Amino acid sequence: MAAAQGNALGALGKLTELRQRIFFVIGALIVYRLGSFIPVPGVNPEAMTNLIGQSGGLMDMFNMFSGGSLGRFSVFALGVVPYISASIVVQMMGSVIPSLQQLRKEGESGKRKMTMYTRFGTVGLAAFQAFGIAVALQSQVAAGGAPVVYTPGFGFVMASVVGLTAGTMFLMWLGEQITERGIGNGISLLIFAGIVAGLPGAVVSTLNMTNNGELTPLKLIMVVVLILAVTAFVVFMERAQRRITVNYARKSGGQRAYMNQTSHLPLKINMSGVIPPIFASSLLMFPATAATWFSQGHQSRWLQGLTQALTQGEPLHDIIFSVLVITFAFFYTAIVFNSQETADNLKRSGALIPGIRPGRATGEYIDGVMTRLTGVGALYLVLVCLVPTFMQKAWHVPFYFGGTSLLIIVVVVMDFTAQVQAHLVSHQYEGLLKKANLRRN
Repeated sequence: MAAAQGNALGALGKLTELRQRIFFVIGALIVYRLGSFIPVPGVNPEAMTNLIGQSGGLMDMFNMFSGGSLGRFSVFALGVVPYISASIVVQMMGSVIPSLQQLRKEGESGKRKMTMYTRFGTVGLAAFQAFGIAVALQSQVAAGGAPVVYTPGFGFVMASVVGLTAGTMFLMWLGEQITERGIGNGISLLIFAGIVAGLPGAVVSTLNMTNNGELTPLKLIMVVVLILAVTAFVVFMERAQRRITVNYARKSGGQRAYMNQTSHLPLKINMSGVIPPIFASSLLMFPATAATWFSQGHQSRWLQGLTQALTQGEPLHDIIFSVLVITFAFFYTAIVFNSQETADNLKRSGALIPGIRPGRATGEYIDGVMTRLTGVGALYLVLVCLVPTFMQKAWHVPFYFGGTSLLIIVVVVMDFTAQVQAHLVSHQYEGLLKKANLRRN
């Protein structure tokens, strides 16, 4: 009995680091949620909430990613969207501009400079977005005639720019701390926390619709089953890989004695992640937001007509959205994965694909495989993102858990689980090494 208790206490001691990292993540997320309720001075909170509800489109997506902070116009209203945008821009430029390409090859020092450029870009984008939102809000009136801003003017604009920019930079710092001291990617976890914060409200709204008779129990069961099925499909596709067999020929002794070692080159089906749906949604939702915030009667009728045609569920919206997702999937995959560079690395390490010549032929073969995988991954993204739209149109369900948000939640949970398992495996290896050393001594 005493020996069993001693083993249990020893196991708990080994997991001290993991426990501390998990507690740090929980504490950081609590700080994030508390900060989302600190408002920027000068805004009518009720009028702002009503305005976001009327706007829809891009504002709903930003409000979702920020965990409702935009609807309350808190200091975290911009969320980490400026940081993500700056990171994508710097990453894309790093694949095009020769000087930045050289920085990417310089190792840790080049990575620090790229991170510095990303931070500067985050400050610029956050200040620009904050200025645009503050200027637009000054002329907005919510339902009932209540002004959104109490005292419009230079003071409100400056307070908004400083407050929102500082909030975004704090979230960027908090995300970096989570990545360093916690578990998982900090920025992804912050977005995850913002999305999950809206799920209880969506569940309550769905149950209220069922109680009021707007949604039958049979349809509710079908919604739950479909959610579980789509979630399982997303998990399956995110784990799916195409493994290309690679042989390593190594000399084992003698002049002609060689030993072939077989390995695999794993290629994910969805190499682009959630970037294509986010870009496509942003482009399609911009006309709706512009028509709501900047319309001036008959002068914007053409914009309102375009907005109506691009509403979710309309055929034109679904067709353009699908084309944009497929285009961005191929474009972003081409940026993050260089088939010729991979082939050159295989050649330098003495590896070859059976039946394929090293060098250029290998690069063309990998590029062909990657093109087919990207096509399947793009169709998978389109399918997952359009399922919630079909449900909303057919059953009028407040389907919050779907599309881009579902992809983000699944990917973050899978990454978090994988890193926790890696920590557990590392502790097991440490224990085995200690036992081996004791036996040798």
